[in-house]
Parts: sequence; C-alpha cells; structure tokens
Amino acid sequence: MSDTIFAPATAAGRAAVAVVRISGPRADIAVRALAGTLPQPRRATLRRLRDAEGAELDQALILWFPGPRSYTGEDSAELHLHGGPAVLNAVVEALAALGLRLAEPGEFTRRAFENGHLDLAQAEGVADLVDAETEQQRRQALEQLGGRLSRVQARWRDDLTEALAMFEAAVDFPDEEVPADVAGRARPILERLVAELDAAAADAERGERVREGFRIALIGAPNAGKSTLLNALAGRDAAIVTATPGTTRDIIEVPMVLAGYKALLADTAGLRETGDEIEAEGVRRARAWAAGADLRLWLVDGSSDEVPGVPMELRAGDLCLITKRDKPSGGAGAWAAGQAKRLGATSAEITAKGPGDLGWLVTTLGERVVQALAGAEPPAATRLRHQELLTEASDRLRQALAETDALELAAEDVRLAARALDRITGRIDPEAVLGKIFSSFCIGK
Repeated sequence: MSDTIFAPATAAGRAAVAVVRISGPRADIAVRALAGTLPQPRRATLRRLRDAEGAELDQALILWFPGPRSYTGEDSAELHLHGGPAVLNAVVEALAALGLRLAEPGEFTRRAFENGHLDLAQAEGVADLVDAETEQQRRQALEQLGGRLSRVQARWRDDLTEALAMFEAAVDFPDEEVPADVAGRARPILERLVAELDAAAADAERGERVREGFRIALIGAPNAGKSTLLNALAGRDAAIVTATPGTTRDIIEVPMVLAGYKALLADTAGLRETGDEIEAEGVRRARAWAAGADLRLWLVDGSSDEVPGVPMELRAGDLCLITKRDKPSGGAGAWAAGQAKRLGATSAEITAKGPGDLGWLVTTLGERVVQALAGAEPPAATRLRHQELLTEASDRLRQALAETDALELAAEDVRLAARALDRITGRIDPEAVLGKIFSSFCIGK
C-alpha cells in the first residue's frame, strides 16, 4: 500500500456535487499541489484548485483526514467539486498527472480492513449498505457494519478458547492436580455452541434472502394470465402479452418492494408438453426457477373449461390464483381450487384489471414476505460464506463431542472450529476471499 490512490466517490453524470477521494502516503502532497496548502483536519475549507500549470480547475470544498483517524487509516482527503463532467474530468487528470493511481473497486474499504479499521464481516456490511434498495436491506447492512456478527463471533471464540483450555489441561497435565472431569466440563459449552451455530447458520438463509430478494414465481398453463398479472404488478409492460400460447419463452424477472423487503417476481413459460425445442427449454427453466422460489403463484384461467395439470412444483403454503374473474366462469377454477386445498395451498379469484384485487394481492404477498423474512432482529450472518463457515465450525464441534476417548483429536477439532469462525471476520486466511469480496464494490468505496 505504498502508492496513493484516488477515485470519484459519486455516480457518473451531471450532478450538483461530485466527490473525489484520495488516500495514501502522498495524499498531502496532492492536496498541496492542487489547493496550495493543507486545510485544518476534519474541517471543510473552500479553496481554488489549480493544475500543475496554474490553470484554475474549480472552486471546491476540501476535507483533510490525517491518518490513522480516517476511513482507510491512511492520510486521506475528499474534494467536493461542482458536479459537471468537465470539472470532474479535469481534476481526475490533474491527480493522475501528479502520479496518483486510480483506485480499484473496493480498494478504499480494503485498505480500511488491512489497517484494522474494519473486519471482513464489517466490510461486507459496507458493500451491502451501498447496494441497499429497501428499508430492511439498509437495517441489516447497518447492523453488520456496526459489528453485530463480529461481536457474536468474538463471544463464540471466547467460549471455544475456554473449552480448548480444558481439553489441553487434561491432555498435557494428566498427572497434575487438575480435576478428573476437566475435559467433561467442556461438553456443556460445546453443546451450547453447536445449537447456537446451527441456529445462526439457518438464520443466514434469511439474511441472504433479505439481501438478494424474496423469489416469487408465476407458474401455470399458457394463457393463464401470468404475463398480464406481472405487468399489472410491475406497473409497466415488462412482458409481452398476446393470445398466442407460448409467447413467454424465458424467465422475466421484475424487482419489487413488498412491506419494505426486496422481492423478485418472475414470469415463466407456460407449463405444457411441446415439441418446440425453444419452448421446451423455456418450460424446463420455468420449472427450475419455480422449484427454487420462496413462493409460487399458480395461475389458472377461471373462464376456461379445460382443466390444467397441477404443477409438480406446487407446495403447501403456495397460492392458487384463479384469474379472469371479470369473465364468465368455466369449470377449471373450481377444480383448481379443490386441487390447491388438497395440497395445502390457498386459492382466490382475481382479475388483473381490478385495482382492488391487485391491492389485495400486494398486501397478501407482503404478509408472506414478512412472515418468511422478519424476525425480532436482523440476522447476524447474512451471506452464504458465513453460513458455510458456521456449518463447518458446528460440524467440527460435533466431531469433538463424539471423540470422548481421544482428547487430543477433540482438542484439534475445537481448534479447527475456531479457525473457521475466525475466517468470518478475516482474522486468519483472508486472502482467499478478499479479491472476491472487494471486487463487488463500486470504485471509490
């Protein structure tokens, strides 16, 4: 980290203000070159910026943060410019001419991690906060940035250290004056930790769905009204609607916000047997997406007398929507309602043309999302990476509990469990995941 980096920290395009961040050992030289002198630390100061030839670039606010009291832990500065693209480009060119390097995605946060200002779980919270689109994503990201997972991990590690000390006392000092059941005293600690780790790993699935979105699949036979309903809920023509069966061939995903949570609503190909190779692939993809969804909406044309097949992906708790309520009823609706009841799914008649029906459906979907994702507090673990490491630690502790006659092996399993937990916050072996994590950041963060 001997080089000094810079990057625009605001989005590209015309705006009222553009912010450029600088960090590294030559940050003070860069500020002096542009503004003449360094301003007082952590105080916004108005200065005229000039390039190496003395040409005026802009009149800007400068904030100077001497290390280690900065975001990255290094000497850092922020230039608050007028937001025109020409102004921003001129300042960027001037910084490059001074020998500074354009930062890579996530490099500012990576330096904060490497300088001990953030651990790896908190750095992931920064990325989630930048990407947050909903209120619940924002809350969850702030909890993680605030160190909630890190604090829980530290408590777990302290418990493992205590249990490990008991095992090592029994192994290293068998003839000394230590209690005969010292290793047995570790069992309650490990059993409690296994339960807590399993619960946290399960809750990580909830955190992942808050981050990525609750997945809702629209499934059913061709011309059941899936694309019409998708467009009505999206408020735009996201999918093509025609009377020709098989119009939808691929998955069409529309993001929505339901009760403060992100949801992904997917229109899928009509489920039927077909000799068309392209449509058959669409049906295969539809079934795969529906199988992995959190909720399936089975749409059935209520005006038809033709009985559709029951989707094999339908599960208890899903919704059966009998569409085209505004048209004369056929026999398919009552039949589908009976099949849904048999499978434990709820059925209702709706029309995409009725705002009351759409309002009811949005409310119902919001209730389902809240039921699945809400809790007393945001989950501590929020990523698949966390879940895998929690599961690895739990498995190691189960193995340690099973090795009642081999205390040396039990102690080693406890050590390996602690190492798995340490990888959550990056205390050990962080290099394997650093590139992947920080490459997902935007430049300037």
